[in-house]
Amino acid sequence: MNQRNYQKELDTILEKIRQGGTEQVPTLFLHSCCAPCSSYCLEYLAPYFAITVFYYNPNISASEEYQHRVREQKRLIERYNQEKKGHPIEVIEGDWRPADFYQAVKGYEACPEGGERCFHCYELRLRETAMQAKKRGMDYFGTTLTISPLKNAQKLNEIGERLEEDMKLTSGQIMWLPTDFKKKGGYQRSIELSKVYDLYRQDFCGCSFSKAERDQRMNNC
Repeated sequence: MNQRNYQKELDTILEKIRQGGTEQVPTLFLHSCCAPCSSYCLEYLAPYFAITVFYYNPNISASEEYQHRVREQKRLIERYNQEKKGHPIEVIEGDWRPADFYQAVKGYEACPEGGERCFHCYELRLRETAMQAKKRGMDYFGTTLTISPLKNAQKLNEIGERLEEDMKLTSGQIMWLPTDFKKKGGYQRSIELSKVYDLYRQDFCGCSFSKAERDQRMNNC
């Protein structure tokens, strides 16, 4: 079975939007994990969509870390809007309830980074994104998570498409936006943009489990 090229699918959607003109700009409710990852995604998508960034990351355990990442996200979007990267970008901060994350990954605590524990975390964040997108009547919902080499783009897209079906979002009004932002040099571009805007680039995903794994790697060096 051939693996799907989600980047190609995204570019097909963008080309259709481009050919359709700008009379009615489609709306996108985009879950963001952090400013560095969103930097390229927003640069890439802002010419095509009216984007609302949804910063929803209950997996981040420490309050100081969470607040730092929120500030960086809002600062980046403010700069992008000043520079008119495309259509104006809005940002909404979701509820920060780490207890929801621990409940979602209960029983998977010992799984290594990138395994089943992460898949349940994806589900938690994307489900809330889909619900909020539907509530607001958006055209599309998606996530920046596929830009990371450490995140499973195929699994993320599978979850997004299943949520579209599960929540009956196939009425023609709200659709999952397929992506694999690491393609076409997207991850490298995010590093470049992080330097341009002096963004804080964290070295762990945010949860206490990934932080413990990072600390162990550092201690073993």
